[in-house]
Amino acid sequence: MSDIAKPRGLRALYAWTMRNAEGAHAWRGLALVSFAESSFFPIPPDLMLLPMVLAKPKVAFRLAAWCTLWSVLGGVLGYAIGALLFDSVGSWLVRLYHLQDGMADFQNWYAQNGAWVILLKGLTPIPYKLVTITSGFAHFNFLLFVLLSFVTRGARFGVLAGLLYWKGEAIRPFIEKYLEWVLLGFLAIIVIGFVAIKYVF
Repeated sequence: MSDIAKPRGLRALYAWTMRNAEGAHAWRGLALVSFAESSFFPIPPDLMLLPMVLAKPKVAFRLAAWCTLWSVLGGVLGYAIGALLFDSVGSWLVRLYHLQDGMADFQNWYAQNGAWVILLKGLTPIPYKLVTITSGFAHFNFLLFVLLSFVTRGARFGVLAGLLYWKGEAIRPFIEKYLEWVLLGFLAIIVIGFVAIKYVF
């Protein structure tokens, strides 16, 4: 039997997501990952968003909007951690991800470039949780933070959903053939984001 018939490991997760893309469990899972990634979880929601859009391209932009909503709500939690709990939870998360060296420099950016930091870093591999926690710690304007988060997260997930909506059928065979390599590419982007904290700022 082929791998498609009896998927294992990452392919089993991909197959489950494809089968249940329109089901409540997949949508709740996407919401949970999107929420957690903005405040403490290292895995980006793109890994769930991609197969869900491929499975149901007609709801691509609904999925992107859903992902954006929960990502911003998770960002609010990250902001609260930075504003209210930085000495305990916030600093622990920073140490957990080995971001303490970049944190002080990153805070200095907020004095002059807070809005641009939120917009640009939300589109890059730089961990967005660092943006949300630092925004709270720097007491960046909360309403502006939420507005900019909707813009930058919406743009990121919207672009991915749009590309898959228009080109998904063409690239789906490639993704499914080289699924492990595609997912490893996503993981490499995550690692690059964490490394960038140490060397870019």
